[in-house]
Amino acid sequence: MALDQTPPLNSLGFAKAPADTRVVVAMSGGVDSSVVAAMLAEEGYDVVGVTLQLYDHGAALAKKGACCAGIDIHDARRVAEDMGFPHYVLDYENVFKDAVIDEFADSYLGGATPVPCIRCNERVKFKDLLETAKDLEADCMATGHYIQRMVGDRGPELHTAADPAKDQSYFLFSTTPEQLDYLRFPLGHLPSKEATRALAEKYGLRVANKPDSQDICFVPDGDYAAVIRKLRPEAAAPGDIVDTEGRVLAQHDGVINYTIGQRRGLGIGGLADPLYVVRLDADTKQVVVGPKHMLATRTVPIKEVNWLGDEAFSSRSEWNVTVRVRSTRPPVDAILRPLSDTTAEVELLVAEEGVSPGQACVFYDTESSRIFGGGWVYRG
Repeated sequence: MALDQTPPLNSLGFAKAPADTRVVVAMSGGVDSSVVAAMLAEEGYDVVGVTLQLYDHGAALAKKGACCAGIDIHDARRVAEDMGFPHYVLDYENVFKDAVIDEFADSYLGGATPVPCIRCNERVKFKDLLETAKDLEADCMATGHYIQRMVGDRGPELHTAADPAKDQSYFLFSTTPEQLDYLRFPLGHLPSKEATRALAEKYGLRVANKPDSQDICFVPDGDYAAVIRKLRPEAAAPGDIVDTEGRVLAQHDGVINYTIGQRRGLGIGGLADPLYVVRLDADTKQVVVGPKHMLATRTVPIKEVNWLGDEAFSSRSEWNVTVRVRSTRPPVDAILRPLSDTTAEVELLVAEEGVSPGQACVFYDTESSRIFGGGWVYRG
């Protein structure tokens, strides 16, 4: 009787030796992706580090605390040198501007609340960079994201990170089944960020105590208005602050300076009840305000649905799920009703405040850590 000569699966899920398994690691220069690269290199994999230059390198050198800035490129290269694997820097500046920055500015001006990190994962890292990894004949691409890829009966599944405080599922819901087949997330099972830093110390990485980035990489100090004013100077045009009946209550110095749900800084006094920004209208240059109850939403229209369930999205009239409409909020109970293969209506069982067009709505299984995908909130 012939013996099965198939080698056991390695830690990345391939039936061959780590040395025969090439993995491209997307390296931002931070501690997470550096640990992934160092871990895989130590395990004997054929590691290739790739860092994306996403905007002007000269300007980036002075910008700390944001991914892919000049100092971060240097840090990624130094990790590769210390661990002995090749490292490449790819100029994706034009791709990033076209696919992420321009839409960010336009959607913000359209009164939406954009989430550019999701678009960057969707359109740059998990699209163009992933294709580059395949061109390099890599078996897979690994990132430092805190999310888990598990193999179920019907193939790879996306699951939330073991550490709820670091879970990045909100930013990765648009990962397609084809991309998930190729991607690996070696940190998703770790219990805490402290465990990641302990690994960085173990591997002797000089980025072990590097602070996490807090800002969107191209928005210094979180000042959205300053960035959009530079990209779209017309956005700073003054206009009226009006109530829901259209009555002018005050003037503003540009819709870019306001966000849905904002209460302070409206310059409207003498009212018995406070008013909140409930809508932004860039076309008429109006900031629309109303009472707090107008911020409460129970029915949310969704477009561009990416579905990661085993059954076809439209195979049921409704799905019982939990959903997250902001990255900082926990999932809440909801009913998901498909309208087509890519559009849906979400009914929140308890109304949420401040749901705004441009935000993501991510779907979760009610009984497990599995992510069923998600879509984009729009004004129906």
